[in-house]
Amino acid sequence: MSEAASNAGARRRVLLVGAGGVIGRAVAAALAERHEVIAAGRNSGALRIDLSDPASIEAALDQAGPLDAVVCAAGNVAFVPLSQIAPATIETSPFGIGLRDKLMGQVNLALAAQTRLRDGGSITLVTGVLSEHPIASGACASLVNGALEAFVRAAAIELPRGLRINAVNPTVIEEAMPDYAPYFRGFEPVSAARAALAFVRSVEGLQTGQVYRAGW
Repeated sequence: MSEAASNAGARRRVLLVGAGGVIGRAVAAALAERHEVIAAGRNSGALRIDLSDPASIEAALDQAGPLDAVVCAAGNVAFVPLSQIAPATIETSPFGIGLRDKLMGQVNLALAAQTRLRDGGSITLVTGVLSEHPIASGACASLVNGALEAFVRAAAIELPRGLRINAVNPTVIEEAMPDYAPYFRGFEPVSAARAALAFVRSVEGLQTGQVYRAGW
């Protein structure tokens, strides 16, 4: 058996941020079949982590101990009509929620992980379908998702020690449709379990700099 094939089947220690969310629970269930999953979240999980706070990110990673993978299935953005958004600072703009939390939160998570992961480890971030298929009131989300995907492609060529980084771009999730259906008319939702497969592919595969589209 080749070294790559052997490593692909190895048991890993995985820190999962957002493990208590709709997608996070499905990712945890899929990964826990073969790996040790450490659940982390702002209000639940074995570790507490606030993506908007760089110190919280670093503290959680230190508490987690040796890791083979860091996976994020969390991040907040605002849904506001563009006509209602005036020029403003990041601190006061509706864009600021996503920029501080989903965008810079995941960027900072990746930056902190690169010095803490074991050699050959992986980082998986989460974006969303609005990076390529915008909707009304979704400019904040489209901006953040597109920026994250560009970051993943750029970071992949610079990460040291054989580290990998990918993103998962899921379409709208079936379990979340009661809350998001008004925003996503005409989109075909997929189950959280199906979306979770893309996260598994990132953790257990060998590719880097990829954006895995889940369900579309």
